[in-house]
Amino acid sequence: MSKNLMETEETNRLTREEEEEDDEDSREAWTGEENEEDGDENDEDLEFLCLFCDFKYSSCDALFDHCRLTHFFDFNGIRKDLGLDFYGSFKLINYVRSQVADNRCWSCGVCCQSKQDLQSHLHPSVNTKDVKLLLDYDKYLNPFMREDSLLYSFDGGEEDEDECNTSFEKEEIVKDFGSVCIDDDDTAEETELNAKTYNKDKKTVMACPNGHLSLASSSKIITENGMDYGENARSVESDPKDKQSRVCIADVVEKDIKKINDSYFGSYSSFGIHRDMISDKIRTDAYRQALLKNHSLLNGAVVMDVGCGTGILSLFAAQAGASRVISIEASEKMATVATQIAKDNGLWRSKTDSEGNKSCTGVIEVVNCMVEDLDKSIQIQPHSVDILVSEWMGYCLLYESMLSSVLFARDRWLKPGGAILPDTATIFVAGFGKGGTSLPFWENVYGFNMSYIGKEVVEDAAKFPIVDIINHHDLVTNAAVLQSFDLATMKPDEVDFTATAELEAKNDTLDHKATACFGLVLWFETGFTSRFCKEMPTVLSTSPYTPKTHWSQTILTFREPISVASSKFTAEGSAAVGTDACPASKILLRISIAHATQHRCIDISLETAGVGSDGRKRSWPAQMFNLT
Repeated sequence: MSKNLMETEETNRLTREEEEEDDEDSREAWTGEENEEDGDENDEDLEFLCLFCDFKYSSCDALFDHCRLTHFFDFNGIRKDLGLDFYGSFKLINYVRSQVADNRCWSCGVCCQSKQDLQSHLHPSVNTKDVKLLLDYDKYLNPFMREDSLLYSFDGGEEDEDECNTSFEKEEIVKDFGSVCIDDDDTAEETELNAKTYNKDKKTVMACPNGHLSLASSSKIITENGMDYGENARSVESDPKDKQSRVCIADVVEKDIKKINDSYFGSYSSFGIHRDMISDKIRTDAYRQALLKNHSLLNGAVVMDVGCGTGILSLFAAQAGASRVISIEASEKMATVATQIAKDNGLWRSKTDSEGNKSCTGVIEVVNCMVEDLDKSIQIQPHSVDILVSEWMGYCLLYESMLSSVLFARDRWLKPGGAILPDTATIFVAGFGKGGTSLPFWENVYGFNMSYIGKEVVEDAAKFPIVDIINHHDLVTNAAVLQSFDLATMKPDEVDFTATAELEAKNDTLDHKATACFGLVLWFETGFTSRFCKEMPTVLSTSPYTPKTHWSQTILTFREPISVASSKFTAEGSAAVGTDACPASKILLRISIAHATQHRCIDISLETAGVGSDGRKRSWPAQMFNLT
């Protein structure tokens, strides 16, 4: 493309952008704090917010020039050096915004005390290769700032075609993305599409400039596990020329979700998994006691079992005197198995039974579908179910995202005042010490010191959450409640949360010596409370203080251990908080758990600060964990 042509197209693009009305709401970071409004009377025309400060610009070029000259951040240069495509560049913007929100240098990782300190610290990048490794995380595909217009405008064709253009043939699009609607008014060598609109709650995938993919608002919503996903991209403005190509990728998101669901429910076709769950006495006995020991609740009740598996909970409900049990199972194989088990035990409710055969005692009917699709399989009157029961919990309570399905069933079919079992869920957090790591093992291997390996293993553990058993003797802090859910009243959008907690060193020793806290352990409890289980309430706990369960605990390892001690410890001089010379008497936590980009997975963000006995405070860089 000639230089003059590029300049002409760039002028046209800037003109179009300046003429657009700025109807965006004030942008918010994930911390929930609103960016301050610029007082300039022409501010409404400035739609692109700087990555590092509060200045706004009317074009991407002006913004990136400002970042390069003022903040030492050369966006286009970094794209070229790292060979970033559209996705990589999209991630880079979100990565930088996330670091700035934490007052952390995007290049070297140094955490500053304030935004002003960060502005003074910013410097030319030293080694961008390390940044590229961080961009491998799909979490940066999620817009960090709500309605960030920069994400959908930066790829305006400034780069050399040989470096950044990736043309899509129609056959390739069809092959890669399934149902595709292509409407060509005029065949062109390149398909240039503008995708400028993004709606957080209605996502879809759309072809955009240079054949890359972006996010745009959708006109149709897929409800899946209580979450909304876009299905059809709305029509896209064509190029000013008559080379009009519209590519509507119709089923991409739905196809991906279906693939993950098929894999997820297929994994539950293994009998080994069900044996592990049924053999978990803590789990199974809690449900059995709640169902069998509360006769007044179950007698004559209509029960819905969401995700019945083998049907064990449905069998308990039938045994307790339920008049009808609707067992929902998305795995075709396990639905067949549950049906046969109900028949073998004389508890299957056949079609003739449901039509009024009073001589048959069968009450269980198994429906093979996801609960969101139940209306397509059988007719159940809304708000006609007395009891909703489900064993929906995953690792760290929320992994597998099944709670949203339970809440969907609650809102659709549970009677007002009906019982949901369990009806409460609580996540706890505590700090663990050296005994909760592999260090003791590697320090003495048949008399040899292999601690070098142990240190590397611990460093690697700080990158990923680990599901394992922690002995309560290895906890070095008290336990604290991180988040509590009331399943009878909570809203579906409250599944994702941010919460704070405060940990203190355990006071079970008399010498008040400092000890190292290597990270956090999370576990949960679910309650069958007296609200519904009046005769026999019970609790299912996955705590390190109780017998182990198949859920184990979820471990988040710090990048570096934090020394902790009781408040009676005397700190030495001005040593940094969290060191042996000045151990922290308190560890302050801010933890967020939310649905991840990959369906049914969760992202966990961790912010940690230590408070010394003298009141001084120290913060550590935030950590991100993806539980997949």
